[in-house]
Amino acid sequence: MTKIAVVGGGIGGITASLYLRRLGHEVTLYEQSDRLGGRLTYERQGHYEIDQGPTIVLLPELLKEIFHEVGFTDDQYELIQVDPVYDIHFKDGTNFRKHRDPAKTKAEIDQIFPGDGDGFERYLREMKGVYDFGVKAFLTRDFQTKRDFLSLTNLNFVLKSKSYRTVTDYLSRFFNDQRLRAAYSLQTLYIGGAPHQVPALYGLISYSEHAFGVWYIKGGYYSLIPRLETYLYDQGVIVKKETKVDRIIVENNQIKGLISSGKSELYDKVVYNGDYPTIEGLIDHHKVWNRPLKPSSGCILVYLGLSKQYNDQLPHQFFMSGDFNYYMKSVMEKQTLPMDPSLYVFNPSAIEQQSQLNSTLYVLIPVPAAIDPTEKELHTFVDKQLSWLEAAAYKDLTKHIEWKKVRTPRDAERDGLYLGGGFGVSPLLSQSGAFRPQIVHPTIKGLYAVGASVHPGGGVPIVMQGARLLKQAIERGE
Repeated sequence: MTKIAVVGGGIGGITASLYLRRLGHEVTLYEQSDRLGGRLTYERQGHYEIDQGPTIVLLPELLKEIFHEVGFTDDQYELIQVDPVYDIHFKDGTNFRKHRDPAKTKAEIDQIFPGDGDGFERYLREMKGVYDFGVKAFLTRDFQTKRDFLSLTNLNFVLKSKSYRTVTDYLSRFFNDQRLRAAYSLQTLYIGGAPHQVPALYGLISYSEHAFGVWYIKGGYYSLIPRLETYLYDQGVIVKKETKVDRIIVENNQIKGLISSGKSELYDKVVYNGDYPTIEGLIDHHKVWNRPLKPSSGCILVYLGLSKQYNDQLPHQFFMSGDFNYYMKSVMEKQTLPMDPSLYVFNPSAIEQQSQLNSTLYVLIPVPAAIDPTEKELHTFVDKQLSWLEAAAYKDLTKHIEWKKVRTPRDAERDGLYLGGGFGVSPLLSQSGAFRPQIVHPTIKGLYAVGASVHPGGGVPIVMQGARLLKQAIERGE
């Protein structure tokens, strides 16, 4: 029986462990903290509790397919569709409501952005082709060579569809109004990218919101983790929490095992589930990547416990800066707090009844990953954004705050996120597909990786898809 160690208990490590155990391998999962989940964790204060990280569920069928394959049954979780999808609040007072139904969204566009309705229909038609091709060509396979990625078929499609262009340039073909372009490019924030840098192939994210909807897992994403942990034990996976891996042992470019708590353990294979560049600290005398990798955008995350519920507001909302393009350039190119940021707000009480009149609110503000503000700068910055939310949608918000916690990119870095980026390495063209770290290490036999910084990329279902690709690679003997 092959002995496999999985280093890191995020959703990628958990899913990989379940897949590999079902193949009949002896699997041990190492997690240095006292709980599994990685980015799928929570913030809690008294009776207040809210997801710390991901909140939006995309590609629900992919999520369900993978859970089904590892034997985690539908009765273990509940998916709730969120429709309308979200509201987008612009600085000029315009509010745009996005629906899953394209016809309803087109009616909104015709009313708010006259003349752009036909462009929206063309956008959906073209993006369907990009989505269908992108899933088949990139999402369902890994790349051992760049030649596989840069095949004639792939190149011809990318050139014909113009999906090599940035999201910003691509959307200019369909929408005249800058606000509408922002509404269909902000989804690059889900993976820590910027629309002026990210290739239009990633536009499939915004298309998927219409094609498959936006969903919510009842109880929040973190509610999956205790159930998955129980299932890991049931399947015979050995789980070692509060157990740090100090070294991965490599001899003659072959995995031999690992060192944990000063003790050597022999393994035939090791799967690393963490922000990929951080693996170099675990392997002596081996370069695991041949060039520096750029991190994704960072986040300032604000968690609020409130003495009021805002059930008149949607679960998901975006509050847009006055100049979204300039703002995103400052996030990716500067190292200071942005003057006029955009905000994402998660309001779970609008979809899931919370206790009494209390509720929680989650505010995510994309910022440069490198920032390290003083306590005074951070306090002033956060208070300014909360005052904006109060004026725009959440009446008397600041009067109802009973608990507030703020996380910065430096907190994220201390938790193991590469250089403080909130979403793994940046989804630049030069860090996508075959140019991104791969599931199977090219030179160290028996070393594998899953996670947001590894192909096929970030987002919970996509990381889980990476674990599926890992299972397929090991089945093939790679």
